[in-house]
Amino acid sequence: MEQFKPFHLAFPIRDIEETRKFYGDLLGCDIGRSTEKWIDFNFFGHQLSAHVKPEELDKAQANEVDGKYVPVRHFGAILQWDEWHQLADKLKTNSIEFIIEPYIRFQGEVGEQATMFFLDPSGNALEFKSFQDPSQIFAK
Repeated sequence: MEQFKPFHLAFPIRDIEETRKFYGDLLGCDIGRSTEKWIDFNFFGHQLSAHVKPEELDKAQANEVDGKYVPVRHFGAILQWDEWHQLADKLKTNSIEFIIEPYIRFQGEVGEQATMFFLDPSGNALEFKSFQDPSQIFAK
């Protein structure tokens, strides 16, 4: 089995406090180091660094995938099946507005997956997905 190798992603945000609440309180990410200009999160085992830089925020363009318009610039995590459903329920309970509502993409095909898209408070697009069969993550 391949050893887990966490990634690091730095991205722009509008405000530290709204970002802390969203990623920390809503998504349940542990908070790492921070200053008034940036904050780190443990994003499902990966390191996110959110930097206050509102002039870098642009609305992501979209491409059509499976009949939906997916933001081209996005990031997220692949969760366990039950964990994905729990997060989807939590987001609905907290009245998160979805870009793409939680659903099963490529149903009955190679790469079948649960997916959902939504924005963080700064307008960064996130996708969370899950595979009942994890061997399908890189299937062709």
